[in-house]
Amino acid sequence: MKRLIFALTLICSMVPLSAQITHTSNGHVDQNAQKILKKATQKINAGAVSFTVTMTNKDSNKKTTAKEKADVLYDNGKYRVTFGNNIIYCDGTATWHWNKDDNEVVVNNISTAEDDLLNPAAILAKHDKNFTAKFIRQEENGNAIIDMTPKKSKSYYKIRLVINANNGILQRMEMHNYDSSCGEYQLSHFKSGVKTTTDDFTFSKNKNPNVEIIDMR
Repeated sequence: MKRLIFALTLICSMVPLSAQITHTSNGHVDQNAQKILKKATQKINAGAVSFTVTMTNKDSNKKTTAKEKADVLYDNGKYRVTFGNNIIYCDGTATWHWNKDDNEVVVNNISTAEDDLLNPAAILAKHDKNFTAKFIRQEENGNAIIDMTPKKSKSYYKIRLVINANNGILQRMEMHNYDSSCGEYQLSHFKSGVKTTTDDFTFSKNKNPNVEIIDMR
């Protein structure tokens, strides 16, 4: 369950897009993938967005082992994720994980080595830096399938994104692990232009004076 503790006109032709690859000194860039990811990233970074994500973990036999629903508020690297009796705040430099059942908050610095596994918006926003993207296909409903391979070694070997190619909204994300298990993230209720304040992304000790704070920074 801890693993569960992390955005995207119908096609005018049913003919699949041909691969467009640009070779550079750092490897190759799939132009079809980059075009769609650019639109999706602009959608995420244009202003604050909110959405609901349903996360399902499946084992190597594709049987569900855990399921969690979370509400996400994201604004250019800052976010708040609410799930069950937990809230994770991030102001871009630190995270506060408030476990209401334990009546405690654990504070940590953000590590560049970590992935925002509960926050697909954050993964999408940093795709250029952390992943190599490959366009797989575009489906009849207008959704584009893109596989992203991590540039650094991870417990997973790819993340598959399903993005509406017309409006750039992330629909679904799949994390495929080396042990054949899979984490599936289904997005819904996507809303852009949400109004936020700095207080939305930090835990307030003044408003919650009886909560124990464990600062690991």
